[in-house]
Amino acid sequence: MADTPPSSPLSFSEFDSLSTAAWQERIRRDLKGADQAALEWHTPEGIVVQPFYHREALEGLPQGQMMNPNTQWLNMPTYAVGPADKGHRAIELAAEALTRGADGIYFELTDAAAFDVTFLHERLPLATTYIGYAVRIGAAGFVERLLATGTAGLRGFLRFDPVTDHTPDLAHQLADLRTVISLTRQLPEFRALTLNGAFFANRGGTVIQQIGFVLAAATTYLEQLPSAEVSLAEVAAAFQMQVGLNPNYFFEIGKLRALRRLWATLLHAYGLPTEAAQALRIFAATSTWSQTTLDPHTNLLRVTTETMAAVLGGADAVSVAPFDRIYQSPNEFSSRLARNLPVILREEAGLNRVADPAAGSYYLETLTDQLAREGWAVFQRVEAAGGLPTAIGLVLQELHSVAQTQFQRIANGEQIIVGTNRFQNPQEQFDYNPKRLLRSKEFDSTRAAYPSEVLRLATAMHFQRREKKRRRAAVVLLGTHTNQLILESFLRLLPQQESLALKASHPEGTLSVLFSTPEAATLMYATPDQFGHFARVVCRVPVDEPDFIPPTLLTADLATMQEAVSLFGFREFNVEGYSTEDVLARLQGRR
Repeated sequence: MADTPPSSPLSFSEFDSLSTAAWQERIRRDLKGADQAALEWHTPEGIVVQPFYHREALEGLPQGQMMNPNTQWLNMPTYAVGPADKGHRAIELAAEALTRGADGIYFELTDAAAFDVTFLHERLPLATTYIGYAVRIGAAGFVERLLATGTAGLRGFLRFDPVTDHTPDLAHQLADLRTVISLTRQLPEFRALTLNGAFFANRGGTVIQQIGFVLAAATTYLEQLPSAEVSLAEVAAAFQMQVGLNPNYFFEIGKLRALRRLWATLLHAYGLPTEAAQALRIFAATSTWSQTTLDPHTNLLRVTTETMAAVLGGADAVSVAPFDRIYQSPNEFSSRLARNLPVILREEAGLNRVADPAAGSYYLETLTDQLAREGWAVFQRVEAAGGLPTAIGLVLQELHSVAQTQFQRIANGEQIIVGTNRFQNPQEQFDYNPKRLLRSKEFDSTRAAYPSEVLRLATAMHFQRREKKRRRAAVVLLGTHTNQLILESFLRLLPQQESLALKASHPEGTLSVLFSTPEAATLMYATPDQFGHFARVVCRVPVDEPDFIPPTLLTADLATMQEAVSLFGFREFNVEGYSTEDVLARLQGRR
């Protein structure tokens, strides 16, 4: 208002300025001799977070420009379009979403050739609608079809990342990318080269690994895409990074800020100007890694934290997944909640009114610098191993190792998943069929909560069956690595004599299954061949059926199950005095 007096600068001159040393002395006094190191947080990434940070922490840190001055981030729901699907249903849902709070749309296309771009243009005019597309093959042909609709231009981006997605015939895919960049070089509002950094987040990679691996993929394109038709500057200008988000709030903020800083470092190494780095766009999507099927409404809280971190970290666009996407088909209720979450953060929380709110925070500036340094070290290690895709085996092995460590931390309670391995709802009623879910090929088994979910869902089915018919049994295939971690956590809870006996009965390199009956819990061990033959008998599948894949869950009457177990030589260990519910309760820390 014109008559509003100007605000006076705040002054706290009446308070004495305290140095870091003075604060540390006060902490020592308050701790009364206790070790200050006990207040440090040693994260799984290897970062040591101090109990407090002071302005002196900023001394020596890079003092660059604002990480992202743009406050107009976009709310972009994601719609998956399956094989041979023209996408009409997804396009109609997208058109409705744009009238109800969405700013743009992101389509994940399994079959880009089948997607009806003419219908898309009729419902969502391509020149005015911000649309992202994820494709695995046929990128150039797909973009040519978009442009053939007669539109004056395109707004949005294409995610086509054959390096990260391990697409066959890389040379041909790179040629496709050059064509795409050439076709769209005169379209300033379209990014032709979006990296799939979400791949690493969805497989449990640490924020440091995610940073380093994304930079390694980017370097491959900067090295191999420039040609007589496409310049290095045009390749850099086409870049966008898609990242996956997990609930570690401050680390996710730091991850996005560190990516921007290192992108500038990388382009500087290629002799490109600072302005090229400032043009980088980041598209952030909530990840599958942190999602659960147990107490699933907690997913709403997780994606809220993730989305806030993305916005405060400087994302240009965000996509929030429905809280029930792991076990339900798309539906209006959960889609509306997901779409409205960013709207609330923008319209009610006002998170679009301040640019780079993390700037100047002693903790976040320090954390950003630490993540950038460690992420750069990971990048250099991949480059020393030959870069991508040569070093993809190393990358996948490191992701696998970190994921297994997290599984172990979750199994023994060091890492908490609310509602899954801590603070469970013992009266939870599932609004899905656990048996069908476990058998489904679409059930995502790469998530952090998966091992705990298998036990919980299998046990729930066991007790449901017991109420209906007491002579039923189930075998649940948990997998070599997963069940080993569950087994180790359970061993620590058994009496010593039983624990030693169980260890002695466990042969190396075999699959593990959990055998539940109404009376007791039995752990069993079988080779892959043993389990395959066993599954054929239980499922009544002929021996000469070549494409049979043993399902995760097998059920039969108790007599058949016990006979098959004996016939195929499974090694059993009865956990005396413990029912299946006792086993589950001990693994989840409830007893």
